[in-house]
Amino acid sequence: MNLFEGNGNRQAQIRYLDADFQILSPGSYVVCAITGKQIPLDELRYWSVARQEPYADAVASLEADKRAGVLPNQKR
Repeated sequence: MNLFEGNGNRQAQIRYLDADFQILSPGSYVVCAITGKQIPLDELRYWSVARQEPYADAVASLEADKRAGVLPNQKR
């Protein structure tokens, strides 16, 4: 079955795992937790397992880590 078959243009519900993700509810995209941008599932490369959030790119992922205070030598 094609990943996008019958799912139309709706948001997927995802469980983010280490180096992979599991689709809980089918859809064609997820929404970046930082930018609000729609990310097609075939382009999803960045996410946080701990926060269960997707990110559009490395810059958005770094910003999420800054906001969460998880970078080394960063005051909380």
